[in-house]
Amino acid sequence: MGLRLLLLTVAVCAHLASSAYVIPHSVANERPASYWHHEAQQELNDAISGSAVPIVNVAKNVIIFLGDGMGISTVTAARILAGQMQGGNGEEYQLAFDKFPHVALSRTYNVDHQTADSASTATAYLCGVKTIGYTLGITAQASFGDCSSLHDNMKTTSILDWSMAAGKATGVVTTTRVTHATPAASYAHSVHRDWEGYVPTAQRPCKDIAQQLVYDNPDINVVMGGGRQEFFPQGWADPEGGHSARHDNLNLVQDWLSHQQGLNRRAKYVWNLTDFNSVDAANTDYLFGLFNPSHMEYEMDRASDHAGEPSLAEMTEKAIQVLSKNPNGFFLLVEGGRIDHGHHDGRAYHALHDTVAFSDAVAKAVSITNKQDTLILTTADHSHTMMLSGYPGRGNNIFGKVQEGAGIVMADDREPYTTLVYGNGPGATPSFHHAAPGRHDPTPDDTTDPHYRQQAIVPMGSETHGGEDVAIFAQGPMSHLFHGVHQQSYIAHVMAYASCVGSFNLDKDCARSLTSQSVPVGK
Repeated sequence: MGLRLLLLTVAVCAHLASSAYVIPHSVANERPASYWHHEAQQELNDAISGSAVPIVNVAKNVIIFLGDGMGISTVTAARILAGQMQGGNGEEYQLAFDKFPHVALSRTYNVDHQTADSASTATAYLCGVKTIGYTLGITAQASFGDCSSLHDNMKTTSILDWSMAAGKATGVVTTTRVTHATPAASYAHSVHRDWEGYVPTAQRPCKDIAQQLVYDNPDINVVMGGGRQEFFPQGWADPEGGHSARHDNLNLVQDWLSHQQGLNRRAKYVWNLTDFNSVDAANTDYLFGLFNPSHMEYEMDRASDHAGEPSLAEMTEKAIQVLSKNPNGFFLLVEGGRIDHGHHDGRAYHALHDTVAFSDAVAKAVSITNKQDTLILTTADHSHTMMLSGYPGRGNNIFGKVQEGAGIVMADDREPYTTLVYGNGPGATPSFHHAAPGRHDPTPDDTTDPHYRQQAIVPMGSETHGGEDVAIFAQGPMSHLFHGVHQQSYIAHVMAYASCVGSFNLDKDCARSLTSQSVPVGK
């Protein structure tokens, strides 16, 4: 008890000192006011002369980067992390999409939930239609989990479908299973998002999502992610130790290969890093990559994967190389899907490192495309309950305990707390019905450990999504159309308008109608 009292006394004294706004030496010697005036002037001049000027062209190519669960608090925290990984304070750093000139907000609710899931939101931003929760690629007239309620006129088409109909190449890249909610909404129609490789007997003849990918959408040029278990027959032994999740004898990978070979297409299936690296994009028109039995590894665990996995940036680069050969252009969906999983598990370390890897993928796409003909969007399907709080000092470790000045800041319960906390999740102290009330004392905890769970308020086995608006970052042709607070379904329509596909396929109805007008064109 004596040692505990001493620690508390030291911490409280440090808190009192910090409360008196004792300025650390590094801040006392910060840049003068003239620096901030000059920086603002540079940013203003850049906006006036080019970056904020609309690019009124037709988007030959469209790339949408979807950070699953990447709410604004996640963007802020990942920005700080990325800067600290580079040896800086972190707050001043810019993620790749922070540099995009046009930013808006997206309202993420669906028709029956204030806080939505990833399937219904994906239907909104890919198909342009808001729908009911836990369903994908369908309208709200169908019923969740009821195959008999789904009729053909309730199946939506997506920006991927519209682009394919216009003769463009198409691709889907994700770090989740390729049959998971986000990627599946681009090509499938399901009254239950979990019917990835199996549909209950009572709900047939609905097809599972993996069958819809292989049998109904064999013309998608690039599909890469995880999820081998959804594509192989019962009894199949995965080369990395997994097992089939299918309940039939279908080998969908072999069926995909047979279809492509039957059409004499230059097609390749890969499942490990060596095979991926051997793919010659110049001589490959159809690429199917399944790099894990289930989801791909978190970025922090990728190096230890048994067979090796490409990074999201590497998959993005390979996809663009394959798709860019089409003279009509391409559409590409890239999902950083495991951001969401890290948050659900209450482990911000996992979520934020995957967000930094997601930013690296955006940077790669920017570096190998031209903003004059390629519209690039970065957005999220929904947020999470993670918050940044507590007045930590400049440069405080984003995973660390709140520290201001020279000392750790104490909460009113005389215990320290971290900058990052969750509104609910597995990091909460159990209910007082099951354990002693009161917050766990994190004093001895290493809160920077990759497996540390940030504390939460409401105890839940899995942390939940957040319902607030998320950001849309955009650059390229017609990106200025993202300008305020939009319905999430608006996103699909802007992509279609900019690239003249879908219901905007006529020149008079799309961005092409503006190119002959006297409108300033960005540099």
